[in-house]
Amino acid sequence: MTPLAGERRDRPRRRLGFLWDPLFAALRASVNHVRSFYAAVGIFITAGALLALAGTWAFAALAVHVRSGATQAFDDAILRWVAAHQLSWLHLAMVQVTALGTGVVVMMVVAVAALFLWLTRHRHSAALLLVTTVVGILINSMLKDVFHRDRPSIFSAGVEVFSSSFPSGHSMSAAIVYGTVAYLAARLQRRHWSRVVTAVIALLLILLIASSRIYLGVHYPSDTLAGMVIGFAWAAFCMATLEAVQLIARRRAPQALEHEQPVDEPPVANGSS
Repeated sequence: MTPLAGERRDRPRRRLGFLWDPLFAALRASVNHVRSFYAAVGIFITAGALLALAGTWAFAALAVHVRSGATQAFDDAILRWVAAHQLSWLHLAMVQVTALGTGVVVMMVVAVAALFLWLTRHRHSAALLLVTTVVGILINSMLKDVFHRDRPSIFSAGVEVFSSSFPSGHSMSAAIVYGTVAYLAARLQRRHWSRVVTAVIALLLILLIASSRIYLGVHYPSDTLAGMVIGFAWAAFCMATLEAVQLIARRRAPQALEHEQPVDEPPVANGSS
């Protein structure tokens, strides 16, 4: 399979290393054995849809338990433990960490990353990041309106809040934006270890932002878990869609791809649909 038309790659990169690379490696291997262009595109679209459905199912199952009150005892117990172990220096640190998931900071990260991708001729990647983020924000807003869960009141919140509690917007935005940025950054890296480091840093950042919402008393643990689950589901669908877009771009403008090579992508056998 070949990369996006209009996107530049420096040289082939063969080893897998990112957390989701094994999945995409398996998909690319299966694509390499199909003879139809449309079947190859369909493999990625189907895989992305299945990932999104699996995440949506997990989110829905958790939401049912939250609405029935099945998670309330656990949520309250965790928040009571947090309230009993508040430290002034850790509180200040968590205020700084949680700011990384606010709308202004997230959109600045997206804007800078998208601008870099666009200027370095990775235009489909830039578009993916923008669409993933904007649609993710709309999904979170819709879900908050549907569930309208009250914020925790175990102890005084460490920061101001303005919307309902379920799912956590900070956790969902962090999973979508930092997960997608890490995925796109890993595509540009040549070395296995650097992609692993990128993945680990992104995952730790997402978990820290989610944990900060609990520590500051503005979300239940189930809120943050739900936000991460649905956020990763949406991001995974968009990542798989980008892989399909690469095939379509290759089909439409093969001559533009003469000097391009994607991360860990073997060539697709030529065939007509």
